Amino acid sequence: MSRKLCLISLGCDKNLVDSEMMLGRLAESGQGYVFTDDETAADVIIVNTCCFILDAKQESIDTILRAAEYKHTGCLKELIVMGCLAERYRQEIIDEIPEVDRIITVDEFEEMIRRKPQPCRMLSTGGWFAYLKIAEGCNKRCTYCIIPHLRGKYRSYPMEDILSQARQLAADGVKELIVVAQETTVYGLDLYGKKMLPELISELCRIDGIRWIRIMYAYPEEIDDDLIRVMAGEEKVCHYLDMPIQHASDRILKRMGRRTSRCDIENIIGRLRKAMPDIVIRTTLINGFPGETEDDHEQLMDFIDDMEFERLGTFTYSAEEGTPAAGYEDQVPEDVKEKRRDDVMLLQQEISSFFLQGMTGKEVDVMIEGWLPEEKTAIGRTYMDAPDIDGYVFVETKKRYDSGTFIKVRITGASEYDLIGEEI
Repeated sequence: MSRKLCLISLGCDKNLVDSEMMLGRLAESGQGYVFTDDETAADVIIVNTCCFILDAKQESIDTILRAAEYKHTGCLKELIVMGCLAERYRQEIIDEIPEVDRIITVDEFEEMIRRKPQPCRMLSTGGWFAYLKIAEGCNKRCTYCIIPHLRGKYRSYPMEDILSQARQLAADGVKELIVVAQETTVYGLDLYGKKMLPELISELCRIDGIRWIRIMYAYPEEIDDDLIRVMAGEEKVCHYLDMPIQHASDRILKRMGRRTSRCDIENIIGRLRKAMPDIVIRTTLINGFPGETEDDHEQLMDFIDDMEFERLGTFTYSAEEGTPAAGYEDQVPEDVKEKRRDDVMLLQQEISSFFLQGMTGKEVDVMIEGWLPEEKTAIGRTYMDAPDIDGYVFVETKKRYDSGTFIKVRITGASEYDLIGEEI
């Protein structure tokens, strides 16, 4: 007898890969699961949780509680919780939410998935792009971050396993691989005694069917000449790099436990842009870290103005219990954090708008991801845009293309975060 299963994946793209691996394992388990997006009709619900910051923690708790209600009002017979919140608050969940039938810890999940040399994976991204997770855990131990406590030390996956998975994804029709980990730039150091991301990227470029390879979560202090050379020299590698820096005040960077200074960051950005003049750099910032003064904030604003990041995201500091920064006495008031975040986003809006307006008249390759029938407009992304976090291109075209198709587009205009174009 079949059972309807709904898996709710919260948080980051690394979590999404874990969810897809879990779905793949269940699909080949022979237990007769039928997958559904309808929580109210599910016999089994799995919630893959996140608790990186307060908002993510609250979303995870709310989702578990909502699912628990279906034991009383719906068809639900089994509720399973996995992921970071399950790891961090295992006993609290057991004690306070009796509807939860099972908790899968990070170690249990890794053992379950890695038991097979090439685990099956069920993509949830549409099939034309996929995240490729190359490692688990982190060794950096920034003072604001709970991830090393939850996910453990950095553990690279064997290169042959990653390449095998990538080949299977390409065979299934994936056109874009997005390389992710808590930190991608130290990949291989624990397994092979040296950083192997450049070699891995080069091998991924040899796989037929893959058109774009995008690198995320590259810590600035670990970006070296070998990686820049591969990025600049391999045609399939997008000239795009996600490089979280968190701040630009040397004093705050030191308090955060970061391993770079403002000068270091400026140097690596200069090297990247010299090697790849068309590179798009995305970064992430924290506003209102404990002890951040108005002068620190102004230093950050000046830095953003000078660097002109093509893509930038920011969020207010969240004090996570168990981290050193949560115990700092000089916490910044919430209203100050929010004002500083708003300052950053207003400045970035101007920078982004200016950058995108400068794209007018240029020709770019666009990967189609959707269609607006009433407007007869296709929606897609350029190499400058990572899924879900960056902008889109709205393309005037007479033909409706399948998602994953690449077309040539001339940019005719822009808004603050998106481009407008016409098919050539």
